[in-house]
Amino acid sequence: MFTLTRRAVVLLISLQPIAAAALDPIASMASSTPGTSSPASVIAHRGASALRPEHTLAAYAKAIEDGADAIEPDLVSTRDGVLVARHENEISGTTDVADHLEFAARKASRAIDGETITGWFTEDFTLAELKTLRARERLPQLRSTHYDGQFEIATLDEIIDLAARESATRGRLIGLVPEIKHPSYFAGLGLAMEDKLLAALDAHEFTRRAPVTLQSFETANLRALRHTLGQNHPNIRLLQLLGDSAEQPFDAVLAQQGTTYGDLMEPAGLRRIAGYADAIGVPVKNLELRGDAGSPRSTLVEAAHTAGLKVVAYTFRPENHFLGASFKGDGEAAARNEAGSIGEMRACLAAGIDALFTDDPALGRRAVDGEP
Repeated sequence: MFTLTRRAVVLLISLQPIAAAALDPIASMASSTPGTSSPASVIAHRGASALRPEHTLAAYAKAIEDGADAIEPDLVSTRDGVLVARHENEISGTTDVADHLEFAARKASRAIDGETITGWFTEDFTLAELKTLRARERLPQLRSTHYDGQFEIATLDEIIDLAARESATRGRLIGLVPEIKHPSYFAGLGLAMEDKLLAALDAHEFTRRAPVTLQSFETANLRALRHTLGQNHPNIRLLQLLGDSAEQPFDAVLAQQGTTYGDLMEPAGLRRIAGYADAIGVPVKNLELRGDAGSPRSTLVEAAHTAGLKVVAYTFRPENHFLGASFKGDGEAAARNEAGSIGEMRACLAAGIDALFTDDPALGRRAVDGEP
């Protein structure tokens, strides 16, 4: 997240005036010069999701304890219009909904961004009903299921309250990086999330001053948010997420446009993004690092910086299964490879990324801070 790192001046969370730099999470980042050891920001991807069931208050609390600069809630809507944190609106893989006989009849098939998915969907449940469910580990074949059944689905308001409490306790601002999931789909249901998200941020004293970055894989909603935000929210930045090169933003699909994420990664596409967003979020593989291990470079990072955009890489995970070929270790796919994960992050940091999404913020903290 674009927020202060441990090397930055500690901010007291109090009624004292907040310095202008603290309101600008991107300005607080260090130099974007490739090959330097400038501190980057550590964003907890769905919380400390390598260690706790993702998007739970426990996962976010663990991430903050482990040194994350910011936490990332993916947002979807309930039937009654409440924003909750789930990676997808289909929840059979991350909750025990299938065990609840009272909800058996709600199993359905839906077309989500052009793909037919069968399961249970948040938009078919009220918040009160979702609160009867309990979270489960999404990747049981790779990660511990010890915490299954212990935690509720968290609302955006609960996450903001947690970040505010932890910021006050720890004397440093914890940033928020909400992702608006499937915006065209939810808008089509009459459950658009953008205005509700801005209203929630405006309603909390903490999120009127803490660093916030709003992100989306679609483009139209970010353009609209840029217009809505104007100059009145100096603590809020926008991040354009980019997927695989051959894929398209779904709003482009709906508009029958041919634009792909690969097009947006070209210099002309990056300049277009810079007209409404402050940063791009890119898959690690799309950085396409070149050069030896001591001085990696990335054409994409360089082009983005030339366009005036910060670069956030996603997602760094500690298991062998997810690591790049050069960083995998011995053992099975599920084996934790902390040295390999830190090495992969440091290679990307050396290439000039400004922030990173990681499932294990403690390792991200070590990578950024230069700890062994």
